[in-house]
Formats: sequence, C-alpha cells, structure tokens
Amino acid sequence: MNGGRDVARAVDALRRGWPVEIDGTAFLAVETADEAALAAFDADGSADILVSGNRAVTLKLANQIEGVPTGPVRIARAPWHDLAGATAIADPALDLKTPLKGPFQAVPLGAPDAAGAALRLARLAGLLPAFFIGGRGDGTAIASADVAAALDSPEVSIASRARLPVAAAEQAEIVAFRVSGDAAEHVALVIGAPTGRPPLVRLHSECLTGDVLGSLKCDCGPQLDAALAAIAAEGWGILLYLRQEGRAIGLVNKLRAYALQDQGYDTVDANLRLGFGDDERNFAVAASMLARLSQDEVRLLTNNPRKVEGLEAQGIRVAERVPLKAGLNPHNRLYLATKRDRSGHHF
Repeated sequence: MNGGRDVARAVDALRRGWPVEIDGTAFLAVETADEAALAAFDADGSADILVSGNRAVTLKLANQIEGVPTGPVRIARAPWHDLAGATAIADPALDLKTPLKGPFQAVPLGAPDAAGAALRLARLAGLLPAFFIGGRGDGTAIASADVAAALDSPEVSIASRARLPVAAAEQAEIVAFRVSGDAAEHVALVIGAPTGRPPLVRLHSECLTGDVLGSLKCDCGPQLDAALAAIAAEGWGILLYLRQEGRAIGLVNKLRAYALQDQGYDTVDANLRLGFGDDERNFAVAASMLARLSQDEVRLLTNNPRKVEGLEAQGIRVAERVPLKAGLNPHNRLYLATKRDRSGHHF
C-alpha cells in the first residue's frame, strides 16, 4: 500500500468527522465529531479522551504522571464527558468560560505510537489535537509507521514549472512541488541564474493574514518582500514558499491563537494552550525541495536558528546565515520580542 496516500485518506477522514484506525486503535477527532458520529463510535460511552502533553499541562494533569508530559495523555472517560464536555477539554477558547472542568484522571496510554501518530495527523488536518480513543472504527486504517515516514521522510516531486516574472525580479521561474501524504502544494521561486556561489535562500512559511491581507500582528508580509528584494539584489537565489500556515498548525488554529493573544497570552503560550508546540514546522520538505533543485549548499536568509538546524539535519549545508530585518511596528513589537526571547531568533 502507498503510505502517503493512506495518510492523505486519514487526514481527509478526520476533517470529515469520520474515525480512523491507527495500528488497530480507533480515534475520532473531537473537533469534527457530531452526536451521531460519537454515538456510532462509542455506543456505551466508554471511550477515553486523548490530548497532547501541552494541553494536559493546561488541564493540570502534569502532576498525575512522571514529570511534565511531552507526548499524548489519555484522560479517563467520566459520565459528563459528552461531546460538549470533550469540546471544552479540547478548545482553550472555552477555558475562561468553563474554568472548572475537572477533576481529570490520567490513565495509561496503551498505544503510544498510535496516539502520537493521531496527534500528528490532527495537526496535518488543521484540527485541535484531541480525540475520543478506543471506540469503533469504520475501515479507514493506517499504520503509525506510515505517518512517521510521510512526515519525517516525505516523498517530494516536481509537479510543474514555468517562467514567472515578478515585481522584484523579471528573470524568475516558479516550480511547484507535490508531497506524499499532504494535499498542500509548495512552491519555489528561482530568481536569476547560478553564479558559482551557494544561492541565497529564504524559507518562507505561508501567512495568509500577513502576506495577503497586510496584517500588522506579524512581520511575515514585510519579510517576504524584503527576502525577494535581497535575492534579486544578489542576482541568484531561491525563495521556498512553504504551506505551513501558523508555524504549521493551520489557519484556523492560528486564528485561535490570535484570540488567545487577545486574552493576554504571547504567541508561544497561545500555541501551547492549544495543545501544540511553539513551532510545529518540519523542514524536511524544504530540504527535499532544494535537493530536487540540485542545491545541497545554501546561504540562508533567516533569523531563526531552527531553520539552519532543520536543513542541516536533512543534509543541506548552510554556508552562511544572513539576517533579515523587516516589519517592526507597534502592533507586533511584543510578538517580535517573544520570537527573540522565547524562540531564540537572532535579530
């Protein structure tokens, strides 16, 4: 069987509110479930609830297991854990409205590989990382090893390419890539022609609010413009436009994080309360894209040392890190300070 296609089918099932089976354990995403789906999945009300370790910390479950949870946490089903109750457990937007949702009881995970794979699929689907676990599946089955392979060692292929003059550089070519297990299509904009030096490369993660709508909450739009200008000035380089909205938690979850920021949380804590890591991006796809373009050494235009580490871990040598400064305004001052102080960015 094709592991990438199986992953894509599983992601589609989760988005549609259908259960999936991973290594024989059935999961139903809390966010997209309805009463009928839950009744079919869990007729006797015995299925437990699965959340991420970061969400478990918010729910005060860290004292029930050894240390602070970093992986999935299984919550024993209680009589009041109906769909509405599970939604309150999953969605931090409801924390202030229903602050006393417990007590909760953490129980042995039972299927750690399957549970971890389920949470990774939720992120890929753009859903909150919370599931009913242990009910009845419907035939959509996948192996946890296939999820790991699709995300950690993605199969990347060039789908199409064409000349694309842009405002920053008239001599440019756009190259579209397809990735196994992922419906998103990533692109590279290749500017100029090789000069004998490693290309100046920018990994730019998709940001609808910043790139298209001109949001002042982040610096993404100005960084995109500045990167294109810098590559054009060099005469040779590549911009990878990666479909990793909201540091790879998806557009809807990014907007949820924005709502939490309005409650006073910074961008890192908002992501953690949602149940995600502060940065869920995986740069294996970017490295594979560069390899398909026959580039194994780059000068990387970034303030983020994780991008350097991510590329080098995948075999792309970073000859130089080139800083990129753009987009500071009164609305994103705290956001940029958080990137510097908590995420290790160098400005």
